[in-house]
Amino acid sequence: MEELTLVSSYQRPLKPLVEAALYNELRLLQANIKRTEQRLRDLEIRFGFSTPEFLQRYENDELTETLDSVEWVGEARLLERLREKANALQEIRFAN
Repeated sequence: MEELTLVSSYQRPLKPLVEAALYNELRLLQANIKRTEQRLRDLEIRFGFSTPEFLQRYENDELTETLDSVEWVGEARLLERLREKANALQEIRFAN
């Protein structure tokens, strides 16, 4: 577990401000996750196989590298990073 202490010369409580900022960031991440998931679904429909299957075939050099395949890999990696960030934000708890 990691702990963070915030110090400010601002005279009002920081907790509501930080909570709101984290909530807004989480909302943005969730919107980006949905958008990225839709892009992946579109690629899956277009090419007829799932993202995990595509990634396995791509990593095994079974597919020719194209702009579409590069985009697909990028979207899959982006989704992974977005989910990691969202999970990290959801785990934040404020000590009293």
